[in-house]
Amino acid sequence: MTLRRTVGAVSGAGALILGMLALTLPSPYLLESPGPIFNTIGEDNGSPVTAVHGAQTYETQGSLALTTVFVSGAPTSTVRVPDAVRGWFDPGIDITPHELVYPSGTTAEEVRQHNTQAMASSQELALAAALDHLEMDFDVELSVMDFTEQAVEAGTPEILTPGDQVIAAAGERVTGLEGLRSAVNAAAGESIELTVVRDGEHVEVEVPTYQEADGEYYVGILLASEFEFPVEADIRLEGVGGPSAGLMFTLGLVDSMTEDSLTGGENWAGTGTVDPDGTVGPIGGIAQKVIGARDGGAEQFLAPRDNCDELEGRLPEGLAVYGVENVDQAVEIVEAVRDGNDDVLAELESCGR
Repeated sequence: MTLRRTVGAVSGAGALILGMLALTLPSPYLLESPGPIFNTIGEDNGSPVTAVHGAQTYETQGSLALTTVFVSGAPTSTVRVPDAVRGWFDPGIDITPHELVYPSGTTAEEVRQHNTQAMASSQELALAAALDHLEMDFDVELSVMDFTEQAVEAGTPEILTPGDQVIAAAGERVTGLEGLRSAVNAAAGESIELTVVRDGEHVEVEVPTYQEADGEYYVGILLASEFEFPVEADIRLEGVGGPSAGLMFTLGLVDSMTEDSLTGGENWAGTGTVDPDGTVGPIGGIAQKVIGARDGGAEQFLAPRDNCDELEGRLPEGLAVYGVENVDQAVEIVEAVRDGNDDVLAELESCGR
């Protein structure tokens, strides 16, 4: 009996130790939680977030804030098992398996570089979208750089050549990735006609498309964008990365170059990628961003229309959310709220309700 009790005690102690060790192990999950907001027509650390050179600018009012998300987990940080457990019970936190976001072997430095590059690209696209809305001319070239593995299997490199400049899809002018993506999705799996400039000549080609597990259609072309602008925009924001600030940067630039105040003093926040033609694209972490916006004092929120379904049942109290498809629509909504134009607002589709 003594030996039996000793063995039981040792086994129990071993199980306790193993349980305690398990609590200290890294969790294979990423946690997304609400982050701070930054006013694109305000200041950060004493300096203007956006500044325009080469064009007339005007005083602004209110706020047009971009929103952020804190992402915890490898490779940039460590999420322990207790953290993941707490996250399951917090409605403001989303938990995602690490391997669904980052390929195996991704380093923290690679993540930082990607986010920095995406932020720089979003700022350039934002200026293009702002100038497009203000009907100020600029030049852009979309050139084929490379192809995905699926495009290679479909024979696309035999149809397109690196250096080809893509200027139209299905007969419509294309100035950015979102515009091309919309045209490809509209083709719904059929080949799409692209107009390219090759060796100085316009060439029309039929390019195959394919569908991914996310339900979207792709042509598998990696494109490079080159712009020539008549004005310069200086956008400074430390410690924020990714492409999702494009829409709010665009609105901030539009407001700065428009004599009348866009907001009329209202506190807006929002998110969304943006293309040079003003197309607004979906982003990640939308549920966390609306919470961060409300906590940051925003009263109105602009969300990509394609993200509205994700907000079903997750809208915080005290925040009016509007889904938008492009910059022109976003400006119309902001001005309608400013002017109390209920007729415009009544015609909008609900977002998240």
